[in-house]
Amino acid sequence: MKDFTRRESLKLLAAAPLLTTSLHRSAWAMKAEKPSAQPDWSRLVIDGMLHRTPDPRNLSGWGYAVSLFLYGQYLFYKRTKEKKYLDYIQGWVDKHVNDEGVIDRPITALDYVLPGNLLLILHKETGQKKYKTAADTIRHTFDNYPRTEDGGFWHALSRQHQLWLDGIFMGMPFLVRYGSAYGESKYTFDEAAKQFQIYASHLNDPKSGLMFHAYDESGAQPWADPTTHHSAYFWCRAIGWFGMALIEVLELMPHSHPQREKLIAQLRQLCEAYSRYQDKETGLWFQILDKGEDPNNWRETSSSCMYTYTLSMAVKRGYIAKRYAEVAAKGYKGVLTQLSKDDDGFGHIANICEGTNVGDLAYYYNRPRRTDDFHGLGAFLIMNEHMRTV
Repeated sequence: MKDFTRRESLKLLAAAPLLTTSLHRSAWAMKAEKPSAQPDWSRLVIDGMLHRTPDPRNLSGWGYAVSLFLYGQYLFYKRTKEKKYLDYIQGWVDKHVNDEGVIDRPITALDYVLPGNLLLILHKETGQKKYKTAADTIRHTFDNYPRTEDGGFWHALSRQHQLWLDGIFMGMPFLVRYGSAYGESKYTFDEAAKQFQIYASHLNDPKSGLMFHAYDESGAQPWADPTTHHSAYFWCRAIGWFGMALIEVLELMPHSHPQREKLIAQLRQLCEAYSRYQDKETGLWFQILDKGEDPNNWRETSSSCMYTYTLSMAVKRGYIAKRYAEVAAKGYKGVLTQLSKDDDGFGHIANICEGTNVGDLAYYYNRPRRTDDFHGLGAFLIMNEHMRTV
């Protein structure tokens, strides 16, 4: 695998995509064609994954990381209108949702809600009832889903009494999209706003502007502070999930909603903190955000994509000052240094933290750094499809 220089990466980004489409084979069951000499990075990355896993039924099961990637692929499809990319998404969903709309995994965690975004997409794109039926199942899971005493959704049935920042992105964008699509926006926006406030009440750190990874209402977890019950460290991707969730919910929330300004205030605080803790040398962000000077720390790609996207979208919507566009641009350039192209012309993304629980400092530092982990692929596609328009 060859590493691209930053200049070469920017040339690739600016180039126009070219890819020949086969009309005679099942689009999602075939290998993706090798990209041409000057494709864009979204195409490079997606076609690399489709080349490695030409049949989407061989991807991982019903879960959030693969769904994040496929959601990013849908954004690419919306730009290119090349149907094979939508067919691939549908192929994965159809493995897990039968003709009656029954999902092959119970929704016992917020992580299993995020794939519901693909159900909403496919119902809109195809009109097939089974996708709406499956989405209904996920929506009504919230009716009896366990909560903390103040109303926060547990991260999972197996994580009793715990709130994780990750869970906000897993659940709330789906909830408000569902409500907006199917006439239930009053409840879904009220619920989402409530969750943001509850999570922040336990996990926000006003001094740094950052947010702790998790909170245990019971105080039983070894990582829980004996007084506050929150964890001790500012893990990059958890904070990235929260920021992106704010952006996605605000995209749909009516301007007249009484809690909208509170959500924007949360977003402003985060964006200011993102700017403060950005690595000035590379434009990236560290695995533990406030410990960039620690030699055991490292620059993590998926969160850097998330922060770049959140900052740029916040500037675009007028939530924060235009000067933050420079922070986003520097983050984007930093992310591009983590991309490379192999001898077959496919794209790869390095230094992605794999799935991570709550732990001590050594645990976060020692998390495996993966290439082409779905967390990074998905975050990159969401960011890149936006940054192409800036």
